[in-house]
Amino acid sequence: MIDIGVTKLAIIGAIALLVIGPEKLPGLAKTAGTLLGRARRYVADVKEEVNRSMELDELKKMKDSVENAARDVEKTIQTSAADFEKSWTEHADPVSGALITEAVKTDFPQYKHPGKNWRVKQSATPRWYKVRRGVRSNALSGAARVARFRPTRLSQ
Repeated sequence: MIDIGVTKLAIIGAIALLVIGPEKLPGLAKTAGTLLGRARRYVADVKEEVNRSMELDELKKMKDSVENAARDVEKTIQTSAADFEKSWTEHADPVSGALITEAVKTDFPQYKHPGKNWRVKQSATPRWYKVRRGVRSNALSGAARVARFRPTRLSQ
C-alpha cells in the first residue's frame, strides 16, 4: 500500500492551501471526507457480501453432507427392511401370514363376542336375590338413559 506519513500529509495540505485557497479548502475537505466515507462503506459492503457468499457456500456444503447422510440412512433402512421382509416371508404361513415358530404351533380358538348389552349395568348382587327383594335389575346408566329416551326425528 501507499505509505503516507505525517510529513507527507503536511506537505500535501500546504500545497492544497496554496493551490485551492483558504476560502474553498474547508468545503473541499468536507467533500473529500464524505467521498472517503462512501468509499469505506462501499468496501465494507463488498467485504460483507463476500463473507456472506463464503458462508453460503459453507452452508451449501453442509447441507449437501447432511442430505448425503440422510440418503445413506434411508438406504440402510430400506435394505434392512427388505432383508426383514425376506426373512419374514421365508418363515411366515402362506395362508394367514402369521409367523411360524417350530417350538410352539397352536391353534387358538376364534374370538366370540360375549353379546353383552353395554347399556345395562352389571353388579355383584345375584339376580335371584334382586328378584326376591323386588329390586330393579335393569338399571340404566346416564348415557344409556339418554340413548333410550332420545326423541326420534319426525319424517317430513
